[in-house]
Amino acid sequence: MSRISSTFVTTALLLLGIAPAVQAQETLELGVIRNDDITVVQKIMYPKSDRTEIGVHVGVMALDPFLTSPNAQFSFNSHYNEKMSLSVVVGGGYGMKTGVYKTMESPTYGVAPYAYRYLASALVGVEYSPIYAKMNLNGAKVIHFDVYTALRGGVSLEQSVLPDGSITLAPTVSPGVGTRMFLGEKAIFRVEFRDDLLVERRAITQSTHFKQNANVTFGLTFLSPVKER
Repeated sequence: MSRISSTFVTTALLLLGIAPAVQAQETLELGVIRNDDITVVQKIMYPKSDRTEIGVHVGVMALDPFLTSPNAQFSFNSHYNEKMSLSVVVGGGYGMKTGVYKTMESPTYGVAPYAYRYLASALVGVEYSPIYAKMNLNGAKVIHFDVYTALRGGVSLEQSVLPDGSITLAPTVSPGVGTRMFLGEKAIFRVEFRDDLLVERRAITQSTHFKQNANVTFGLTFLSPVKER
């Protein structure tokens, strides 16, 4: 073997021996990354902060076995930031007898349930929106949306279905959950499920009753222009 070849082989062996040591010296142990060490920075395309939101919704209270109540709701939101807003919901509707009620009051049974129909409500509270996200819709469109919970309180106006037609004004607590799907800079499609919990005084029996009005609504709302900073 020539002197040049011998030198080349020796040099190559030395490099092979040094490389693992260099690699070992450059390896850093980072440990386990905690969840609170990770932050995601995302620019919200459709901000709500410092904007008002006004809209109209249609819904139905369909879980009552005796009455089905189509209704319309007007909503107002004042968004303090991206998560919190003041919420006002005012609505009206009418409770119509179901087939079960009509069967029970028929001559066959002759028993008319002492039910109260929904007429109107006025609720004030807060909404909390912890989630803002986007999803790919069939590979053709990206939908931006948020998810919120709501807690409101107020009063509900109801009327007896019996011939006496007595009216009651019931204190109401209304938890709910919903989502906003942003259609653009201003327009929003909203879906909400809320459960109105009523405590009402009934005239005929002079007794207090607890009632639930579970309501599913679909609406179109509009945001005010973004404020310039």
